[in-house]
Amino acid sequence: MIVERTIKLVTEQNILEGKASGVEGFPMRKWNVKIYILDAQGNQHQADCFTKVVFNLHPSFENPQQTFTEPPFKCENEGWGEFEMHIDLFYTDKSGKISIPHDLNFQRNRYEDTHVVTFKNPSQSLQQILRETGPLPNDEDRRNRKAEGGVKKQKKPFDVEKMADAMVKLEEDDLLHVIQLIHDHKADDTYIQNNIDAGEFSVDLYTLPDNLGKMIWDYLVKHNLVDV
Repeated sequence: MIVERTIKLVTEQNILEGKASGVEGFPMRKWNVKIYILDAQGNQHQADCFTKVVFNLHPSFENPQQTFTEPPFKCENEGWGEFEMHIDLFYTDKSGKISIPHDLNFQRNRYEDTHVVTFKNPSQSLQQILRETGPLPNDEDRRNRKAEGGVKKQKKPFDVEKMADAMVKLEEDDLLHVIQLIHDHKADDTYIQNNIDAGEFSVDLYTLPDNLGKMIWDYLVKHNLVDV
């Protein structure tokens, strides 16, 4: 799955009165950069999809690599010169990072820049965060599958809702057994997501073929996790 989102960088700067830079014609300034994420309507939100942000500043800074772990990831410093920095934004599911350039300049006291960034195969938890700023590519398909499954639910030889409640109670070995059953007996239209790096597996139970659903149901009954 590929998910695109627009992030916004807000830069503010002003001259520090009474504080000399030591370089003629270049007054000392105080500046900061903050990071937000935009929804489809252009509304601004906290960038909770990132767990940390690293600002790679000009090497002349005493601390040129600065890390922030709380939105809006505000990086604030003093200096007299303009430069291009690189910013590393790390996903919340630890699956990688995005790097973007940012031009720090003193043409205006406040300015904004936007960048379109891409999330590749986000984990279930990251998908939930991203849904706060817009739908995901497979959301409409999931809704259609659930709607179709709801119509057929009474015809299935197992109770989908009870199955869902019971599966979260399985011990690790039993859960791995059920996951293996799903991999071995799923149908072409069974909807699953398996994020190995994040250690997450999810399945739309309404898309299980009846024979597979019955196998899992019987396994749950055997472990006294569902009432028949």
